[in-house]
Amino acid sequence: MEKIFKETIKSIVIVGGGSAGWMTAAALSRMLSPSQARITLVESEDIGTVGVGEATIPDIINFNAMLGIPEDEFMKATNATFKLGIQFNDWGKLGDSYFHPFGVHGVDMNGIDFHQYWLYLKEAGDLSNLDDYSINTVAALNNKFSLPVTDRRSPLSYLRFAYHFDATRYAAFLRKYAEKRGVTRIEGKVSEIHQNQESGHITSLTLDRGETVDGQLFIDCTGFRSLLMSKTMGVGFNDWSKWLPCNSALAVPSAPSGPLTPYTCSTAKKAGWQWRIPTQQRIGNGHIYCSDYISDDEASSSLLNDLDGEALGDPRQLRFTTGCLNKFWEKNCIAIGLSAGFLEPLESTSLYLIQMGISRLISLFPDASLSSVIQDEYNRQMRQQFDQVRDFIILHYKATERDDSEFWNYCRTMSIPDSLEQKIALFKQGGRVFRYEDELFSKPSWIAVMTGQNITPDIGDPIVGTLPREQVAHSLRSMLAGFGAAAEKMPTHAEFINRYCRATNV
Repeated sequence: MEKIFKETIKSIVIVGGGSAGWMTAAALSRMLSPSQARITLVESEDIGTVGVGEATIPDIINFNAMLGIPEDEFMKATNATFKLGIQFNDWGKLGDSYFHPFGVHGVDMNGIDFHQYWLYLKEAGDLSNLDDYSINTVAALNNKFSLPVTDRRSPLSYLRFAYHFDATRYAAFLRKYAEKRGVTRIEGKVSEIHQNQESGHITSLTLDRGETVDGQLFIDCTGFRSLLMSKTMGVGFNDWSKWLPCNSALAVPSAPSGPLTPYTCSTAKKAGWQWRIPTQQRIGNGHIYCSDYISDDEASSSLLNDLDGEALGDPRQLRFTTGCLNKFWEKNCIAIGLSAGFLEPLESTSLYLIQMGISRLISLFPDASLSSVIQDEYNRQMRQQFDQVRDFIILHYKATERDDSEFWNYCRTMSIPDSLEQKIALFKQGGRVFRYEDELFSKPSWIAVMTGQNITPDIGDPIVGTLPREQVAHSLRSMLAGFGAAAEKMPTHAEFINRYCRATNV
């Protein structure tokens, strides 16, 4: 039999730390022992990371579980709190508020999506909100939290959650994890990048202190600089600012104020939106905006004026262009994190896209030949991930009725990708949503945003329309009572945190 196990990669160099670098290092060190491959991470303490308070989606649970990290240990080390979803204020219209929960709304019946029954009653004048049928939403808006149970008869079995945490502390936590498993960290700035003249592959790096670091596979985690992929390999960039025009951000932490909320808050503003991310020690805040429609000074004043606690510093400025690279893997270099692309954190997908870059690398991990077939598949899958997340974020801007500023007039009337146009059109024709090709956002997510921002189907589901309304109303009333009773018995978020994972440094 012909030998099928070829020469393996013996040396991997990760350039850049932060969340992207240390998540990559941790995952690879879990999969490859030091005897199998030498993993080196190069970073400089003089180069800052974006590192703000980080909101996540439930997939981060799988990443930590893959590393074998105990949940309470991770949460204590990173000042983490739980997250049940995102509250959106003023996105559809000024004064509107809706909740995008993790998990489902209600319970599907007879093979038909729950929201079809809710739409059926709404047409008849029922005033209940879709939010009322989500255990995540009911618990979140009452500042309650509990871990899910396995008994499917309990409303608590439908709970899904993620975390808020300090991203800088998360990177430090993963650094300790990776170094214990043999990852070597080298302090220094890259001063020169050497390539093979024939193949164009990166062969080594020279650092500012004169040290040379060689490798077979290089991973670019250098953030917006994209030092290896863009500046060295010359990979082009897809600019999506025509659909996502925000290009600036200001971030500032503030002192805790009020109850400890188990959800992220996103409030639409004159020319963008403001986030609120509660960790155990502080509140992470930021204002994402388009500098074409508002000055930096006005954006900063707007941010600071809308904090609900004392600012713990001056706002930190970030500039960006929304989009992604034409390729995520070129020759022997892979971009992960901000070096691969940027999508504003409206739906907390920043760490998810890092996680997907890592998981796809592991599932397609190459031998030393670095097959172009594997590279092409990696690029196809990662572009699909970015495109799908892009469309979901664009939906929030397009599906607005706001006409109180030039920014919102632009967003409301702009052209959108055909893929998103089709999603919206399909929902208008009978309230239907489908999930394609391992798409991140499932039906309940699309339904939450579209109904929350006042996209109403032109017609209802024909099958549901044949049912007696009182029969449907009785079923939904039972669900409402069950979710309310379950949430009432839950401890407050603060009580649960104090008992389960109170941070050691607070």
